[in-house]
Amino acid sequence: MRWRTGRRSDNIEDRRGSGVGSRGGRSGGMRMPVGRRTATGGGLGLVILVVLGLLFGVDPKILLGLSGMMGGGGMDAGPQISVPSQAGSGFPGGSLSQGRQDELADFVSVVLADTEDTWNEIFAEGGADYREPRLVLFTDYVQSACGLSEAAMGPFYCPADEKVYIDLSFYDELQNRFKAPGDFAQAYVIAHEVGHHVQNLLGISDQVTRAQRAAGKSDANRLSVMLELQADCLAGIWAHHAHAARQVLEQGDIEEGLNAAAQIGDDRMQKRARGFAVPDSFTHGSSEQRMRWFRTGLASGDFNACNTFDAASL
Repeated sequence: MRWRTGRRSDNIEDRRGSGVGSRGGRSGGMRMPVGRRTATGGGLGLVILVVLGLLFGVDPKILLGLSGMMGGGGMDAGPQISVPSQAGSGFPGGSLSQGRQDELADFVSVVLADTEDTWNEIFAEGGADYREPRLVLFTDYVQSACGLSEAAMGPFYCPADEKVYIDLSFYDELQNRFKAPGDFAQAYVIAHEVGHHVQNLLGISDQVTRAQRAAGKSDANRLSVMLELQADCLAGIWAHHAHAARQVLEQGDIEEGLNAAAQIGDDRMQKRARGFAVPDSFTHGSSEQRMRWFRTGLASGDFNACNTFDAASL
């Protein structure tokens, strides 16, 4: 991936080695996430979703297809975790050399900047402003508006503060444990979390969370899978537009991204952890699904192609 000459983002918060986000800080289990409460009610929320759909040229069924399952009122939004957690999968924060840390921090800044450029352009085409997320670098543990989170959970997006969180040691985990090396594999992870930010701005995340509260466990998991697969598709949209505008992709990059999507599929993660997979418990999608939806966004560059909520099959 061609990234070294790219623009650096101003939206980076470096909390590595400080406070609760460092080794030797607060220990113990994770708190339950604390989300935000929105003031947008059911009827007004539907109007807003229709307007957003018209602005972005998005088929309203993508946004309104969820509404039949939901009641009005506010809701709490929890974090969207891109990598399913598994018992015993924790990795040591701060295990990277300082030089490797600095290089990865620089890389993350460039990729975030590229997502900013891409989504600013896409939103502008729809006559709207894109509110850029901030990205927090941390070590081991971090306090967000969604609660106290540990690095073993993987990178995540917190809709309550509109920030992406990542411990850079995850990238060693991605390469060594999950066998997904390469800079474009690393970029895919960031683009997926930024995809959750786009879902948050469009109100999709809120709608899904509300629907999950009215659903049984299996249906709630399925809604989570739909949300995650759409974020994979949005990551593909970023790659499509970034390459068209700035020629960022090199030979082998697409294969790196697809491999990363496959390696962190629920089925493969569960088989690593316990030797078998339980599809009803999936919250992020299988390896095949994650690859297919990332490829869909990459090939089309079209938000309408990412309608996982109205797809004949996931």
